[in-house]
Amino acid sequence: MNTSVLTLQEYEFEKQFKENEAIRWMQENWKKLFLFSALYAAFIFGGRHLMNKQAKFELRKPLVLWSLSLPVFSIFGALRTGAYMVYILMTKGLKQSVCDQSFYIGPVCKFGLMHLY
Repeated sequence: MNTSVLTLQEYEFEKQFKENEAIRWMQENWKKLFLFSALYAAFIFGGRHLMNKQAKFELRKPLVLWSLSLPVFSIFGALRTGAYMVYILMTKGLKQSVCDQSFYIGPVCKFGLMHLY
């Protein structure tokens, strides 16, 4: 197996994330995705119907914080994974960027899995 040589410095929260356990859990529980998706849709549409006549909650500040945290997480993840992708493209080429198996270990994998959760 041909692995890449780029080593990214891992942050403490990345060291605590156990990618093997996460991958195993996803492989064992992928069918639950359909149940969770249906429950989510029922919650959103059912909640909208139930709350239609209720007084509005003042959630502007929590929603602003939530909305700001999403792009911050995405930008940080894009920087972490983008640096790796650029490295692979520049040193190994397009074919290796598609076939590279070293994505499944280290910080790049962890961000991919954290994005799924």
